[in-house]
Amino acid sequence: MDWRKNVIIEAAITGDIPKQLCQLSHPHILDLAINNLSGSIPQCLGNLIALTSMALLHTEFDEDMTYISYSDHMELVVKGQDMVFESILPIVNLIDLSSNNLWGEIPDGITNLSTLSTLNLSRNQLIGKILENVGGVQGLETLDLLCNCLSGPIPPNMSSITSLNHLNLSHNLLSGPIPTINQIFTFNDPFIYEGNIGLCGLPLSDNCSNPR
Repeated sequence: MDWRKNVIIEAAITGDIPKQLCQLSHPHILDLAINNLSGSIPQCLGNLIALTSMALLHTEFDEDMTYISYSDHMELVVKGQDMVFESILPIVNLIDLSSNNLWGEIPDGITNLSTLSTLNLSRNQLIGKILENVGGVQGLETLDLLCNCLSGPIPPNMSSITSLNHLNLSHNLLSGPIPTINQIFTFNDPFIYEGNIGLCGLPLSDNCSNPR
């Protein structure tokens, strides 16, 4: 087992997400949460096809990334809970860019990451629609997009992600009916969808047949 694939960079960073990350081979958990990152999410993140789990935690580095260190132990927030990962790191497939100042649209390339199981982009300033082909990421278990400015409908093919067991789309600008088939129908907590004034249908109290 090569723990060097679990990249940990400690401290806080500002500015754009470094594009050097896209050059890392066989990355593991990519965790840049709770920093002061700004700008858009690089399209090249979709080139990390071998994603299994890369971790970059609370980061500070220069252009040569000279402050990288490695660890076989890390604490992450997954599915809204603090979790500790040790020997199972190579099977954790996670991107966490939450609690930054990222803007722009979610890059289409993220759906190329076929082994991705957790995507947390919450608490940013992302705009545009939820990716139309997000349903193609069949291994996705956690999708957290809360507190952004995403608009448009919930993609119908999200219902085809049978592995999805944690979802949070609250406090965006989403509209239209909530899909009522397959996996997404099992998410019956209104909290998942609250704060989207244009959404309707169960589990929300707004009936889609009522005029707005």
